[in-house]
Amino acid sequence: MIYNEKYQIKFYKNSVNGREPVLEYLKQQDPRSLQKIYKYLDYLAEHNGYLDEPYSRHLFGKIRELRVDFTNNHHRLLYFSFLGKNIIVLSAFRKKTAKTPHKELRIAKQRYCEVINNPKIYE
Repeated sequence: MIYNEKYQIKFYKNSVNGREPVLEYLKQQDPRSLQKIYKYLDYLAEHNGYLDEPYSRHLFGKIRELRVDFTNNHHRLLYFSFLGKNIIVLSAFRKKTAKTPHKELRIAKQRYCEVINNPKIYE
């Protein structure tokens, strides 16, 4: 969790098995990429969960994409702003194509619905 006086960054946690896939993804990154990802997350929190392009873009509904490009690695973190000034990062992946993969969009939508139905986990 990243704390900011106004907004907090929280990572999706599976309500059934307790896994945190975003944190698992982050642990696999090299230190320099990880540093840049956390810098962008801090920047997102400082700006109340909203950044314009090229940092972020709207995908659908309330879900947005944080775009972290570092050398040849294009990291994407799908997130939304939630009650109580929380930013919930739903998924993270390395983008290899021009469009966001449909699989990643489905995962984000499924996790979004799970968060909305279990808000106490993120209080």
